[in-house]
Amino acid sequence: MKKLLFVAAIALMLGYGWNALKPAGSDENKIVVLEGEPARWEEPEQEPESAETAMLDIDPEEAYQGDLLLVNSRHPVPKGAKLPDVVNLFERPDLMEGIGVLDNSVELPPDLLRKFAAMIEAARADGVDQFLITSGYRDEEKQAELYERMGADYANPPGYSEHNLGLSLDVGSSLGLMKDAPEGKWLEKNAWKHGFVLRYPEDKTEITGVQHEPWHFRYVGLPHSAIMQKQHMVLEEYLDYLKEQGRIQAEVDGTTYVVSYYSVKTRRPLSIPIEGSYELSGDNMGGVIVTTWGADSPGAKEAGPS
Repeated sequence: MKKLLFVAAIALMLGYGWNALKPAGSDENKIVVLEGEPARWEEPEQEPESAETAMLDIDPEEAYQGDLLLVNSRHPVPKGAKLPDVVNLFERPDLMEGIGVLDNSVELPPDLLRKFAAMIEAARADGVDQFLITSGYRDEEKQAELYERMGADYANPPGYSEHNLGLSLDVGSSLGLMKDAPEGKWLEKNAWKHGFVLRYPEDKTEITGVQHEPWHFRYVGLPHSAIMQKQHMVLEEYLDYLKEQGRIQAEVDGTTYVVSYYSVKTRRPLSIPIEGSYELSGDNMGGVIVTTWGADSPGAKEAGPS
């Protein structure tokens, strides 16, 4: 099991308590919350003394990029946001084995499509294999057409839909409605293991402001999807939770993650001791989430000057 050395050091220095929670999914998974003062900027007096400390120079614009951006009726897609490169799903049959598509207009970013296809392969191993992608990335023009046709009760105005981010897709089943179909039940139970979350659950409509959509899945990545599943949180709640806690730790399938929240108002150097890899994401509200994990874990950037 990978350990992040700086977590132990911080816990010893500050005297934090570890609150072990019952695992989500298998018994090997557990989430540990590190409670205490919110994470703050540290002004380094000198260069890091070891390779385990990375000096991250974070631009305030980082608060408006990444997989954890909140987009809803109060927080539109950031102005000037880089639009994702997308492909028509009919042009990627290599990634569409066993997956149906509603029509030839559906587009997704290739990276999101690969992650979704990997998840569906896992579902197929469980005997669930009648998936249908009904909608993917929408530019503002497509969103405006949908909004005009469906109305405010069934669609968000252009610029206020997660589909405009390129991180969400609508998934159906050839066997029936997603709320009843095996495909919907499998995703609701297992999507978190692959970094996806059911974005609009039935019991969270007052928080999300959106009616129950058992077909709408959003990519947030691990460990965030695992923590949200365990704590029964939607994205709005999760981001508030990170801001309140400042720093949490989660262990998922033997990998230890540390998730830290920082308020970003001006460009300033941030000194973070890191062993292994890190990933940054903004929240679209002036905050940046820094996620670190062990040296042997795949993905993201190697620790070092940014």
